[in-house]
Amino acid sequence: MKNVVLNNDVEMPILGYGVYQIPDHEECKRCVLDALDVGYRSIDTAAAYQNEEAVGEAIKESGINREEIFLTSKLWISHVGYEATKEAVEHSLNRLQTNYLDLYLIHQPYGDVHGSWRAMEELHEEGTLKAIGVSNFHPDRVMDLIVNNEVLPAVNQIETHPFYQRHNDQQFLEEHDVQHESWAPFAEGKNNTFSNDLLVSIGEKYDKSAAQVVLRWLIQRSIVVIPKTVRKERMKENINVFDFELSDEDMESIQKLDTGESQFFNHRDPGIIKWFASTLEED
Repeated sequence: MKNVVLNNDVEMPILGYGVYQIPDHEECKRCVLDALDVGYRSIDTAAAYQNEEAVGEAIKESGINREEIFLTSKLWISHVGYEATKEAVEHSLNRLQTNYLDLYLIHQPYGDVHGSWRAMEELHEEGTLKAIGVSNFHPDRVMDLIVNNEVLPAVNQIETHPFYQRHNDQQFLEEHDVQHESWAPFAEGKNNTFSNDLLVSIGEKYDKSAAQVVLRWLIQRSIVVIPKTVRKERMKENINVFDFELSDEDMESIQKLDTGESQFFNHRDPGIIKWFASTLEED
């Protein structure tokens, strides 16, 4: 497995396993055990996914040393702010049955993120959080954290796939030594990702699937990826992307698929921000 080195010298696998949309306890536990058995050593979860307990049980049951696993979780918007963040981290640690996290991210760029960041900086200093970062932050929001705080975000996990390629975001993150990480690398199958003519044709040259082409394309851009699947055979397929390399021509061809727009929602849309706030009121 290839690793990337974060801006605080922590090493992170460039390919991991994500558990988004696997809320069922037993299914999530089985999936994480399968992923670890296949060879994944990076697991990405979040408080909002409601499956941290299952992830923690799977890691413990696997028998793999905790130090061999890179574990990520995230802070949900209902717990932003200094004190709430301290409590949220403690709850996540308890659910995951661990005394530290390799990476902890602010999940959404809303609310008192600066209060949360101060709490995370302290926990980082203590060693409870080995690296801290953000998710779904546009460059202006990342810069706001950079100029107003001591610790530089190590990672920004953002929607990135062939139909929303984020080249400008990546350039900004590279300039400021923040690791770009992709969520939804397959765009959750939108735009017929797995049967896209271009991706399939490129894959045929290397005896690889369209999904493997997408993962390889992201990895060659030095972007961390965390594909999710509940099928063990797909886990094996997704991790088997280090034995081929896309040509410059292939990389340039895939650029033509970029729409320049999110396939899910715009985090700068006032309506989306209002919707997130309404979910907190419902809670």
